[in-house]
Amino acid sequence: METGLKGKRALVCAASKGLGRACAMGLAMEGVEVTITARTAAALEATAEEIRRATGAKVTAVAGDITTEAGRAAALAACPEPDILVNNAGGPPPGDFRDWDRDAWIKAVDANMLTPIFLIKATVDGMIARKFGRIVNITSASVKSPIPHLGMSNGARAGLTGFVAGLARQVARHNVTINGLLPGPFLTDRLKGTNAAAAAKSGRTVEEEIMARAKDSPAGRVGDPAEFGAACVFLCATSSGFIVGQNLVLDGGAFNSTMG
Repeated sequence: METGLKGKRALVCAASKGLGRACAMGLAMEGVEVTITARTAAALEATAEEIRRATGAKVTAVAGDITTEAGRAAALAACPEPDILVNNAGGPPPGDFRDWDRDAWIKAVDANMLTPIFLIKATVDGMIARKFGRIVNITSASVKSPIPHLGMSNGARAGLTGFVAGLARQVARHNVTINGLLPGPFLTDRLKGTNAAAAAKSGRTVEEEIMARAKDSPAGRVGDPAEFGAACVFLCATSSGFIVGQNLVLDGGAFNSTMG
């Protein structure tokens, strides 16, 4: 498939590992100039070098916390006019809502709702002026099927999804699309972390715990991050301009519904 993305510029958040890294790699393989962010400078630069070696693309690494004003300012200084914005941030911790105070909720909303909105605000008008823009929000399959122990994630990400549903339809006429990628279980550090407690109780390793749960999936496995990156590239392609305000679930079929 010809994506038409060669020479475009992308800002990919939280991209030193996991799904953000997969999106950055996929875009770079299409000839996109990529700016990646993450909090840990050493890990981020190592990822940037991996992407450069694998793709030959220009990759700029900007260390900082994208959920802060300073982190966003640094990222936007390095990539002030992205054609593609991939919003991503680590999810809040699991637990019981009775244990979460106001500060915990504010932190979750800041990271998983307000940060993407502020980055969209900073970049969407430039996309409109250039008559091309692709914004992809990495959220979670919990937006469509809430996960009981991830209540803060359910709430904050659903808030972002609701906001974007309206905005996406306001900017689509300018060839600017906003869509969501909703991951289920992918083999990332995040998945390993959320399964650590279950592994400790079961006596299995974390990997064994993940594989045991994966057997309940219609696909019979967890996802490969590269598959997620390919889905991101598809939504960003020049030929995907008629996909507007949609939320694509990548969970191996676990979300059981006649219509998405």
